[in-house]
Amino acid sequence: MPSRHLLDPDLAMLTEWGADVDFMALREMMPPPEPPPPSQTVDWREVRLPGPPGAPEVRALLYTPKGRAEQRPAVLHIHGGGYVLGSPDMGAVGHIALAEAFGAVVLSVDYRLAPETRFPGAVEDCYAALRWLHEEADALGIDRSRIIVSGESAGGGLAAGLALLARDRGEYPLAFQHLVFPMIDDRTVTRGHPSPFIGQYVWTRPHNAFGWAALLGCEPGSEGVSCYAAAARAEDLAGLPPTFIVCGALDLFVEENIDYAKRLILAGVPTELHIFPGAPHGYPMSPEAFATQATTQASMTAIGRALARG
Repeated sequence: MPSRHLLDPDLAMLTEWGADVDFMALREMMPPPEPPPPSQTVDWREVRLPGPPGAPEVRALLYTPKGRAEQRPAVLHIHGGGYVLGSPDMGAVGHIALAEAFGAVVLSVDYRLAPETRFPGAVEDCYAALRWLHEEADALGIDRSRIIVSGESAGGGLAAGLALLARDRGEYPLAFQHLVFPMIDDRTVTRGHPSPFIGQYVWTRPHNAFGWAALLGCEPGSEGVSCYAAAARAEDLAGLPPTFIVCGALDLFVEENIDYAKRLILAGVPTELHIFPGAPHGYPMSPEAFATQATTQASMTAIGRALARG
């Protein structure tokens, strides 16, 4: 592949992830989720939240530091999976680490997947989770001024869409958005290839076309796609919370992520952007790689600063 010479050697195992994937078959083959690993400092439980009007309840996993405390920060986490795969269970280790590191309540939402549920189902499920955190803040000891949203890939796209939705509805504020290679622009599917080096591993152009079509129920790049589905469609980014974005230089999303960060900065939103050379989409699947460890360090620093500031 043209980008093979650019790939970080620590991430060579990801070259196996570029083949065509039958996402629906893969979803059926995924094993049932395992319970989170035991922790001496963090309790967890499954909760069922009131869903959007006319929709089912929303399942979520709630992680709470042991011992009663007041004015804790909270992290609303949204998992990735191209809008068609995944569950909050797969991020349990990271959720426990966040709760331990910052004394934070962590809520990871099991939003409805496409194509069975089209937009706006998933982002409305996430909004229902944000509403629940605010409404249950007193019972959970949460400081409402220190609730942040975090997500990876499609979860990053939903996090960005949720931040726009929360800003525009003006009901439940967010203090920060933490976006890891977020999937935020359906128009990437229809644009010409800006480079022969991006989007060859893990999440390719055919994958992107399938994920967006499944979510939107129409051709990606069509007129009238909502910014709450594809955050890059938003005309005005002013008033969004401070933002952290990280992406790999070989990721299909690198151009849309850089452009979004630039637009946030120009709109007066405090924005931190990291681009790691030699890294394709999903590079944290290789935990020993430099890019993964550097991303973890930068993320934890940014989240810690946001939670301390509120």
